Amino acid sequence: MEQKILDHYRSFSIYTYPGLYAEKLKHDLPDDIREIGLLVRKSIIHRSTLADGNTGTNADLRFGDMTKMPWWRQPEDDILVTAAAMLAELYRRDSRGFTLERAPENKLVVTCRFTAILIAAILKAKGMPTRCRAGHASYFNEGKLGKISTDHWLNQYWYDKEQRWVTIDVDGSLSLHNVTFDPYDLPEKTFDFAADAWLAIQNKEVNPDYFYNGNGWHGAIVVLWSLFYDFHALMNAEIIYPHGTIYGSSAKFQNLTEEETEKIDNLARLMQSPDTNFNALRHLWETEKSFRLLIGGLL
Repeated sequence: MEQKILDHYRSFSIYTYPGLYAEKLKHDLPDDIREIGLLVRKSIIHRSTLADGNTGTNADLRFGDMTKMPWWRQPEDDILVTAAAMLAELYRRDSRGFTLERAPENKLVVTCRFTAILIAAILKAKGMPTRCRAGHASYFNEGKLGKISTDHWLNQYWYDKEQRWVTIDVDGSLSLHNVTFDPYDLPEKTFDFAADAWLAIQNKEVNPDYFYNGNGWHGAIVVLWSLFYDFHALMNAEIIYPHGTIYGSSAKFQNLTEEETEKIDNLARLMQSPDTNFNALRHLWETEKSFRLLIGGLL
């Protein structure tokens, strides 16, 4: 692996930068990936867990007793968008910071993108090349509504001993049932990376409605959203859910030209091998305005 690529993923983004907490992450937290993952996962509650209460995957209260949550607590994705913000709030609610004994009412209510941000912040603080990745995961939904693949974020870290990226799903690590794989070392093809999913749709290898997101959208558009989340994440800019490119607006998506579609297809092909094609992806990042400039919110 080229050193410049490892240096790129070792560096912080505006979202993963832990601010004044960098030294605490480096020295106070364990170095073992699984121990870090458990501490992070025990610090957060997914919004679906909050909504479902003490049922489903939380029937055994593995995420805490939801009846102890303040009645006014709502999802905090739109508030705590950076690692620095999440860390500050974790320490404000419980000065011990990362602890397995954190009370439910003191946990953050955030989703997978935010778990990935925290993991990246911690591993980068320890000098480990790490990146967030966006795509879709079918392993949450076997037998629920048929076999479908929901939008999801996870991480990859560079394992120097074996010279490979290890894919880990910390957000899903405590909620998965009846799976044969290790969430701290996902085998290839377990996760539907966005580029693979997009090209599979374009090549008519899969029904677009196989893919959906947490807000109930189905089809190719949700994969397009994931594609640009993943592109930005690969470039160390892990944008938030409400932000996306012009191509992701419903009106624009319905009227993509052949030229625009080919540009997106080419991006996806490059993203299938992001290390081999790192220079080409960086060139697009630095020159292709329609891929980088965002819309949504106040943008």
